[in-house]
Amino acid sequence: MTAGETELPAAGVEELTGPDGVARCAWGNTASDYAEYHDTEWGVPLRGETALFERLSLEAFQSGLSWLTILRKREAFRSAFAGFDPGAVAAFTDDDVARLLADARIVRNRAKVHATIGNARAIAELDTPLDDLLWSFAPDRHDRPASMADVPAVTPESTAMAKTLKKRGFTFVGPTTCYAMMQATGMVDDHVAGCHRAV
Repeated sequence: MTAGETELPAAGVEELTGPDGVARCAWGNTASDYAEYHDTEWGVPLRGETALFERLSLEAFQSGLSWLTILRKREAFRSAFAGFDPGAVAAFTDDDVARLLADARIVRNRAKVHATIGNARAIAELDTPLDDLLWSFAPDRHDRPASMADVPAVTPESTAMAKTLKKRGFTFVGPTTCYAMMQATGMVDDHVAGCHRAV
């Protein structure tokens, strides 16, 4: 959840204490789905080709939309995209594309559907495991943000990741998407000071 994707309360006040009395990053207090995601997943180091492919794909689908929309459709995405098994998705045909574009449970965006399939095929062509490639961009040092206003949308590392992925045939992997994925998978820890997850 980058600064550009932050969904703060309507008043714009960065209230860290949620209705349940738990102090968390302000966006985590705007919906129960967000609270669960914030408390259990966001910023937790994640490994595994399938898991990382899923996060990269979902971040791409999120582009231009609310993350809450994607989060609430996550199980449908998993079902539609064969559990985000890159090998299975790489084998998708035109019939699969038609099936996905007709599936009202997911975001039916032709470019993003094609990008997900193309990215699965790009994974198959990698000369290094996806884990190693993505995690190679994790910074050695990352300062905890004091508030959401201090959370960047793009960093030199996410820009470098996007450039490398594009060179290797990936699409819908701009610097902002890459940074959101880095946050989500614990490559950086952007839990703000005062959040119960900030350790």
